[in-house]
Amino acid sequence: MNLEKYPLKAESSLTVFEFVSEGPNGLIRKLIQFQLTNQPDLYNLAFGDKSKETGEVDDLAVSNNGDADKVLATVVAALYAFFDKYPNAYVYATGSTKARTRLYRMGITRFYDEMSRDFELYGQIGDEFSDFEVGREYAGFLALRKFDY
Repeated sequence: MNLEKYPLKAESSLTVFEFVSEGPNGLIRKLIQFQLTNQPDLYNLAFGDKSKETGEVDDLAVSNNGDADKVLATVVAALYAFFDKYPNAYVYATGSTKARTRLYRMGITRFYDEMSRDFELYGQIGDEFSDFEVGREYAGFLALRKFDY
C-alpha cells in the first residue's frame, strides 16, 4: 500500500506494536496486538486505542481523528512485520461491533488488489471461511501471507 503510515514501535516478539495517531482530536496512542489463540499458529488481531488506565487495547474507543487511511496503512505495515517473523501464522480479525467489522471489510475492499498480491484473504460466514469476495458481508476475516518459493 502506497499510503502514508505512522512510525511503529514494536516489542522484540513483533506481536505488540504501538503508534500515535495525530489529528483534530489530538495525539492518540494506538495498540496492535497479535494474540496467540488455542489453535496452533492462529493469532487474533486486536486493535484500538491504548487505554490510559490499563495499557490494554480499548477496541470500543471512537477516535474520529480524520486519519483512517493512515491508521489502516499502519496496521497493514504491522501485519507485514508480523508475518515476516511468523510466516506460517494465520491472522484472524473481526470488529468489536458490526459497524467496525463493516469498516474492516470496506478497508480490505478498497485495497483488495494490493492486499491479495501478498495475502490469502478469507471471509467468515457462520463457522465457515471462504475466499474473500468484494461486496459480501462477513463476520470476520482470516489472512495468511503468500510467499514466492
